[in-house]
Amino acid sequence: MYRLTSSPVRLCDRVSRREVLRIGGLGAAGVTLADLLRAPAAGEAVPTTGKAKSCIVLFLMGGPPQHSTWDPKPDAPDEVRGEFKPIATSVPGMNIGELLPETAKLAEHLCLLRAMRTGDNAHSSSGYYMFTGVPHQPMNRENANPGAPNNWPNYASIIRQMMPGHSSLPAAVRLPHHIWNTDGSVWPGQAAGFLGSANDPWLFRCEPASERFKIPEFSLPEELSFDRFARRRELLEEVDRQVSSARLRSDALGQYDGATEQAFDLLTAPKARAAFRLSDEPKAVRDRYGHSQFGQSVLLSRRLVEAGVRLVQVNWFRSPDEPADAPCWDSHAREAKRLKTVLLPPFDQAYSALLAELIQRDLLDETLVVCMSEFGRSPKIAANGGRGHWGNVFSISLAGGGIRGGTIYGASDSIGGEPKSNVVMPADLLATIFHCLGLAPSSELHDPLGRPFPIARGNVLHEILA
Repeated sequence: MYRLTSSPVRLCDRVSRREVLRIGGLGAAGVTLADLLRAPAAGEAVPTTGKAKSCIVLFLMGGPPQHSTWDPKPDAPDEVRGEFKPIATSVPGMNIGELLPETAKLAEHLCLLRAMRTGDNAHSSSGYYMFTGVPHQPMNRENANPGAPNNWPNYASIIRQMMPGHSSLPAAVRLPHHIWNTDGSVWPGQAAGFLGSANDPWLFRCEPASERFKIPEFSLPEELSFDRFARRRELLEEVDRQVSSARLRSDALGQYDGATEQAFDLLTAPKARAAFRLSDEPKAVRDRYGHSQFGQSVLLSRRLVEAGVRLVQVNWFRSPDEPADAPCWDSHAREAKRLKTVLLPPFDQAYSALLAELIQRDLLDETLVVCMSEFGRSPKIAANGGRGHWGNVFSISLAGGGIRGGTIYGASDSIGGEPKSNVVMPADLLATIFHCLGLAPSSELHDPLGRPFPIARGNVLHEILA
């Protein structure tokens, strides 16, 4: 936690050295609130007819099995079909897994992509592909960490740069934590890469289902009142005036001023702070989403887009007690039991609650909801009841934000192992997300050498647009 208190020792200009260093920690040095806000000027955006004002991405890290969710195979052999049967939905002919009964009632709003493909069977590198639209070099590299040559910007960082937030909150947010493998390695593709850390989507580490839930970034030290906080702000302004009088100001310092001003506003703006106050929600609403960390994170995502955040990515919560051989959706063992008890029921509850609430609030048409993962699961169930990694073909779902509901795009083969028609690659998915948000994939940004590049090299899936 940064500090805004100081010692009384003064320099000749009446500003203490320690105050300068600590205020510097709020702005120019270290990873701070102001650093998170600081970003270069936006690139050249080409507008589209996209309808979405915001986007919520539910990322089910680990890879859900397509066979028990969006693409059941009832006629396949037992070792492929699995334990769960398909159920009818509100759309005739669109069947999904039986552990998604609440979602099935809202199928007229869903578009299922059943031929998603990365061709990569490693969490880290396939996740990088999904987040950036660019294949990892090399593919199938597990426990890969961020860094060149795999430093293409994350889709959320592009949105943050090209669609600045229209509120005191940042344009792009991730919660409740980043994504990592069991060995602690952090997946590449979660940050801004060569666009610079100032464009990273904000990461709010939190446990929103906890009784004393709070966001550290919105919390001042207990000993620091808002009056004292305001005095620290005056101190920073004094430092700024002295730098200006010494004629040391540059464009970078100008960005520093703007970022720091927004940081102060963020800490004090009632709307920004209120967005995280889940206690303001009626008990019935919180119950509706479920009291899992994922469920309450999804509820928080709805509050954030209502407060003006352009994009919120909710990562599946990885608790400390996840089994090492099958953490989160990485169902290498006991798949049926985990799907039935700890995975699909809380997902079905939270996902259906989000869609239903967005419909009730007349927000679904302007909010794109994407449910995706880094890959799917292998067709054949192993002896220990689990499935392996499978990037050859898997399924994701989209809803709202200009997407034509009640549709299925693409198909897998009879065992859900290979694509059969209308393959969708990660670049196509990102191009479609950008299009729905009003950004043409041909919109340009620049790499560190000043060379222009399009924000996505895929094709917009016009067939699924309303």
